[in-house]
Amino acid sequence: MKDIVSSGKSFFKEFREFAVKGNVMDMAIGVVIGTAFGKIVSSLVADVIMPLVGLFVGNIDLKDLAVTLQDKTDTSPAIVLTYGVFLQNVLDFLIIAFAIFLTIKVLINLKNRIIKEEEAPAEAPADPADVQLLREIRDLLKDQNK
Repeated sequence: MKDIVSSGKSFFKEFREFAVKGNVMDMAIGVVIGTAFGKIVSSLVADVIMPLVGLFVGNIDLKDLAVTLQDKTDTSPAIVLTYGVFLQNVLDFLIIAFAIFLTIKVLINLKNRIIKEEEAPAEAPADPADVQLLREIRDLLKDQNK
């Protein structure tokens, strides 16, 4: 019994260490931000883009596009295939995927720039004035000997 209790304590200790690690916290923050970002993009699609698309295709709201497979009866509801909602969700996905692609592309470019700056060799320090003067004298003497 003592072994079970001690292994239980180490299990929870391991779990706590795992849950507090940066990767898990980063992932949790990413999920929360991703959810909020998804709502913003969904609103952009539903409230801005889709009305414009509807205007160009003759005042048709894509959400209203549907095919009635079976009419409503007294005993059963209507069976409706709402493909317009599906099309709007596909458009949401494409816009979100494109925005994430652009964000990741920008982050990778920034990371590569930072790495290049860190790897760039430092410029050699300027020579002291007396060394520069001696080099000038040497060069002048070479020119006179020619």
